[in-house]
Amino acid sequence: MRRRSVLLAVPALMLTAAGCGSDDSKSKSDPAASESPSTSGSPSASATPSTKIVAGPVPDITGGAKFGEKPTVAKGTGTPSTDLAVKTVIQGDGAAIVAGDYVTTNYLGQIWATAKVFDTSYGRAPYTNVIGQGKVIPGWDKGLVGQKVNSRVEMAIPPALGYGTSGNSQAGIKGTDTLVFVIDVLATYNAKSSAKGKAVPQNDANLPKIGTNTDGKAPSITVPKVKAPTKLVSEYILEGDGAAVKATDTLLLQYKGVLWDGGKEFDASYTAGQLAAFPLAQLIKGWQEGLVGKKAGSRVMLVTPGDLAYGATPPSGSNIPANATLVFSLDILAIL
Repeated sequence: MRRRSVLLAVPALMLTAAGCGSDDSKSKSDPAASESPSTSGSPSASATPSTKIVAGPVPDITGGAKFGEKPTVAKGTGTPSTDLAVKTVIQGDGAAIVAGDYVTTNYLGQIWATAKVFDTSYGRAPYTNVIGQGKVIPGWDKGLVGQKVNSRVEMAIPPALGYGTSGNSQAGIKGTDTLVFVIDVLATYNAKSSAKGKAVPQNDANLPKIGTNTDGKAPSITVPKVKAPTKLVSEYILEGDGAAVKATDTLLLQYKGVLWDGGKEFDASYTAGQLAAFPLAQLIKGWQEGLVGKKAGSRVMLVTPGDLAYGATPPSGSNIPANATLVFSLDILAIL
């Protein structure tokens, strides 16, 4: 039986279940918050939509035809397919998407019959979510599996694989609307992913040394035989070039934690074989304070004194002593 991460074990660390989805910084009253291809308003579990994928028809892309450019898409002509229509407009050369991968995309969504754009990520942060696990509309779950990084994909999604017969009123989508998406696949992440930033010198002999491997395996953590720092230490090991982390962000992470005294591992996403998606505001104070301002794509070392970790009441069964200083290696793969 897989050991449950201690990062999810105690209310002091995790107040509620971690969510993964679109930008958590948006107000719930902001229409854009429900326009992204999340499952809100999607068909019920009892629906039995077609699972057949066909090559078309899909509308023409009339502008912004290059990968990464915001596209302009014509209005659909004729009757759209009742099956999911998927066209690979630009074939990428990266890894193929597997169900369960987190995928970062830029996308534009519009209505087939009117060409009304109801949402786009172009001009704001890319969108990252897990594919193939019911976290996005079924058309995305089905149509993106097998597509490669650096591909541009166009899909015409029938109502049953979009928001169902209820539609999405905030986005102006009726229950009869076929949806058209153009999606640029920017990156994928899975249990074998690592940060890919630039290595930063580790010259302080009084601090742990963290491995700089980027092969998806857990990095080594070597703790010096000196007294632990009494204040939080937050240092780049690999410095990425992504957006800076905000206190309100949800992060996609690989991590490993060891005790300062003895260097024994007590928890790791690598050991669990599963990425961690955590709202930063619901994690231990050392993570909240140490990760804000750090850039996505980075590996960060945190040395967390007991008062910023679990204090006198560590999680039961974690083998963490009371008031222990903890050392973490954290790969910030993406901001969700």
